[in-house]
Amino acid sequence: MKRLISILTLIFMSASLITATAEPWDSPSYKAQLTGEYINVYNWGEYIADGSEGTLDLNAEFTRRTGIKVNYTNYASNEDMYAKLKSGGATYDVIIPSDYMVQRLINENMLEKINFDNITNFHYIDDRYKNLAFDPTNEFSVPYTVGMVGLIYNSEMVSEAPDSWTAMWDEQYSGDILMFNNPRDAFAISQFVLGLSLNTHTPDDWALAYDKLLEQKPLIQSYVMDEIFNKMENNEAILAPYYAGDFLSMKDNNDALEFVYPKEGTNYFVDAMCIPKGTQNKTAAEMYINFMLEPDIALENAEYIYYASPHVEVINNPDYSLYQNPVIYPDAETLANTQIFEDLPTETMQVMTNYWDELKIDGYDYTTYYVCFGAAIIGVIALTIYRNHKKHKYDYD
Repeated sequence: MKRLISILTLIFMSASLITATAEPWDSPSYKAQLTGEYINVYNWGEYIADGSEGTLDLNAEFTRRTGIKVNYTNYASNEDMYAKLKSGGATYDVIIPSDYMVQRLINENMLEKINFDNITNFHYIDDRYKNLAFDPTNEFSVPYTVGMVGLIYNSEMVSEAPDSWTAMWDEQYSGDILMFNNPRDAFAISQFVLGLSLNTHTPDDWALAYDKLLEQKPLIQSYVMDEIFNKMENNEAILAPYYAGDFLSMKDNNDALEFVYPKEGTNYFVDAMCIPKGTQNKTAAEMYINFMLEPDIALENAEYIYYASPHVEVINNPDYSLYQNPVIYPDAETLANTQIFEDLPTETMQVMTNYWDELKIDGYDYTTYYVCFGAAIIGVIALTIYRNHKKHKYDYD
C-alpha cells in the first residue's frame, strides 16, 4: 500500500514522460549534451526518487536526457557532509546542505557562485524561499526542499497522545525513546524545552541545554539518523523526533505512527542545491540543478521523498498526492512558532561540539573493558612466568 496514491499518479506521469522524451531533450538548457562526462552528487539518504516503488530514477533520467553520468553517494548529517568536504578527501559537484550549513560554507568560501543563466527554471521557486538569510542574494544556492521537525509517536504504545517535547523526558517510556544523532537537532529539542534560542551565543545557555540532554540520556534507547525508519516502523521504539516528510514514509509502513508539532515550537529548515569549490564539472552541475527544477521532475521527486516542495508548480498542483497536506504544509499558526538554524560563530560551535562529545561519552560503562584488559594483563604475566620457568628448566638440564 506504500504511497499507493502517489504511484497511481506517477504511472500516468511516467508514461507521458517517456513518450515526450523519446528523442534527445530539446530544452535549451540541455543542448550541450555533455555525453561522457560525469558529476558527483552528495545528498542525504532516501532523498531523491530512485526508481523504487514504481517511481522514476531521476539520476538515470538525467543521464538519459543529457548523456552525463551521475555518481551518487549519501551522508547522514550536515556535519558529516561538512567534515568530508573540509578534509578534501573527495570532490563533489552538487551537494544539498541545510540552511545554516549553506551559510557556513559561504562564509568559509567553500561554494561556487551559481551561473543562473544556466538555471532557467529558477522562476519556479516560490518567492517565500528566495533571498533567505543564509543566502540573501541568491548567489550560491537553489532551494530543494522545505521541512520541519516534529515528534513521531506510536499511538498504540503511548499512554496518551503527546503535545510537548517533554514527552521525551518521560520515564514511563524509558528505553523506548530515540534521539537525533547529530548535535544541532538534538540540542534544538533541549533548547525548545528550556525556552532558549536555537542560535544563542551564550555559553551558559549551551550548558543548560547540555544538562537537559544529560538528564534525558538514561532514557534513550539509541541516538539515530536513518536507522529510525526500521525502528519506528517495526514498533521497536515509541517516541522519536524526526523530519515531517520522513514521518509520512514511515506511516505508510506502520499506520499506528502519528505526528505532532510540539507546543514549544520547532525547527523549520530549507535544504538547497549548491556547487562546492573545486568542481571540475560546473556546467554539468548547473544542468543537474536545472533538471531538478523541471516541473515534471520536481513533482516526481516531491511524490517520492514526501518533503514540502518550494516549487510553485508542485505546491499549486491539485493532482499532487500531498496537496495541502497539513503535516508538510502546516497552518500559519504552526509556521509562526518556528525557528530556523543560523550558522554559529566558531567559538559557539566549539562549545556545542565539546558538550556533544561529552554527552556521547559520558556514562559509558567501562566495567567490561577493565575486566577484559585486566584479564589480558594477567594472562601476559602468567605466560611470561611460564616461559621463564621453562627456560630455566632447560638451562638446568
